[in-house]
Amino acid sequence: MTGMTLLLQRACEQGLLRPLDLHFARLIANDDPHLMLAAAWVSAEAGAGHVCLPLARMTAQHLFAGHEPELAKAIWQAAGAPQNWLALLQHQEAIGKGGSPTPLVLSQQRLYLNRLWQAEGQVAAFLTSSLVTEPFSAERTRQVLDSHFGQQPDNWQKIAAAVALTRRVSIISGGPGTGKTTTVAKLLAALIQLSSVPLRIQLAAPTGKSAARLTQSLGNALAGLQLSTAEKARFPQEAITLHRLLGAKPDSQRLSHNVDNPLHLDVLVVDEASMVDLSMMAELIAALPAWARVIFLGDRDQLASVEAGAVLGDICSCAAQGYSPQRAQELQQLTGCEPGYSDVVGAVAIRDSICLLRKSYRFASHSGIGQLALAVNSGDVRQVEDIWQRGFTDISLQPLVSQKDYQRMLNDAVDGFRGYLNALKAGAGPEAVLRQFSHYQILCALRDGPFGIQGLNERIAQALQRAGLILRPSGENRWFIGRPIMIARNDSALGLYNGDIGIAMLDDQQRMKVFFMLPDGGVKAVQPSRLPQHETAWAMTVHKSQGSEFVHTALVLPGQVLPVLTRELVYTAITRARERLSLYADAKILRAGIRSQTERRSGLIARLTT
Repeated sequence: MTGMTLLLQRACEQGLLRPLDLHFARLIANDDPHLMLAAAWVSAEAGAGHVCLPLARMTAQHLFAGHEPELAKAIWQAAGAPQNWLALLQHQEAIGKGGSPTPLVLSQQRLYLNRLWQAEGQVAAFLTSSLVTEPFSAERTRQVLDSHFGQQPDNWQKIAAAVALTRRVSIISGGPGTGKTTTVAKLLAALIQLSSVPLRIQLAAPTGKSAARLTQSLGNALAGLQLSTAEKARFPQEAITLHRLLGAKPDSQRLSHNVDNPLHLDVLVVDEASMVDLSMMAELIAALPAWARVIFLGDRDQLASVEAGAVLGDICSCAAQGYSPQRAQELQQLTGCEPGYSDVVGAVAIRDSICLLRKSYRFASHSGIGQLALAVNSGDVRQVEDIWQRGFTDISLQPLVSQKDYQRMLNDAVDGFRGYLNALKAGAGPEAVLRQFSHYQILCALRDGPFGIQGLNERIAQALQRAGLILRPSGENRWFIGRPIMIARNDSALGLYNGDIGIAMLDDQQRMKVFFMLPDGGVKAVQPSRLPQHETAWAMTVHKSQGSEFVHTALVLPGQVLPVLTRELVYTAITRARERLSLYADAKILRAGIRSQTERRSGLIARLTT
């Protein structure tokens, strides 16, 4: 092995690189130290959620984000202390400009893995293509919008609907309680009424949980819509996962629907779009028919996708440019509202397809959850600390410093889960038990350790057993009545998808089954032996909780400052709570998390302007 290989191997052993990063670098670099370092680095960046590695960040100080500076310095010296990465990389055979199938692409002073460069290009081209759709009659559109949204002058839900009615691609973003699903329900009603032909409308979301929630929310909204019986029959009935929509195949990366076999739809609504990573977004775009209208819904301030990219956040950043004057005038004529405009030099066209919802209808001024979410989202630590002192009854901050604090948190968890376990003992049916389980959920930032899901799930199980609420078998059998599990891998054959929650119960024949709530409110029972990869789910990561909502959410923060603990993570966890939030943390750790903002490096915004 070369000196660089040995040093990168040490970085793997210390968790600074993944084995994948090292293997990729060795495969393409042929022992060239510059290329080996660059390849391992850009691969590691992709693993951390970044789409690209800007050459300006390729300095000794940024290597490993400042961790293990001595090892970073040794690796930097082994690479010859490079000063001009552009000169070193632009003539490498393994690095191209995108026109040939090279492993890496160098473009606009950014280094990419080829697949991510291609995906970013697909998304950018889609968002800069002709976005204006064939308009409906302005007079008729105004009448329909007035009938569904009223005529008050400051109605951003109405503006959002007008944006989507006049654009082939639209993005509607808003925080909790801003009425995204209410807006889209009325928007779909307007589309149905304005269209001269029946529309094939499809609803989709990234996970089974978010799809089920969208199905339920739009089903509830349908009852209040001003539609005829025939029009209601054309309203979509069920949301499905993006993987199911695209025809994902078990144990395969291939999808049934793609550019050669497009989706059979006229309108697509994608909820929880902040969870859609760059590669999935590119695959979705490729599968859309040329005439299709697509509406993306989401909260731009939530955690970005687990995989590389923060597509919704990147797109919504363009909203800061404001609407063009012509667009603002069009929206005012259609809605009677004044959305405002700006003459920004070099503004991107996609800005006219975005609407940010501004008013929360869920959280009133007396809501601590709403106030806390706003303060955390703005990064205002002083405001957050003031909110804890204002006597809100729906939020609480519990110290998590000592073992006594930790035990009190476990005791609270026992009380939180007591309801669904008592319902089980009382003979309640699967549907009632599943609904009761959704009343309380523990969220955390980590997977490992006493503050992560693995440590918490085991300690909660022990505490529940001591309280006599569960009876876990000894030995290797992990199944017992009341065990909650979360699916970790899609299984389209079973109709189970990543993020679905099930609970182990006895069926009518006293056989152990795991019951899942279906999007239509029904229940499915599956034998434990048939389940795809899964894990116990008294505690889940904040990432996995996206698309869900719980009556009472408990957030457990780690005992030290870690890169994963960010403002977006805390905000996302807070906004999973509908009525009550319990936060367990060292106040210093919480402050550090609020001050730390997630950064996802990409070239999407730059490509939208060129």
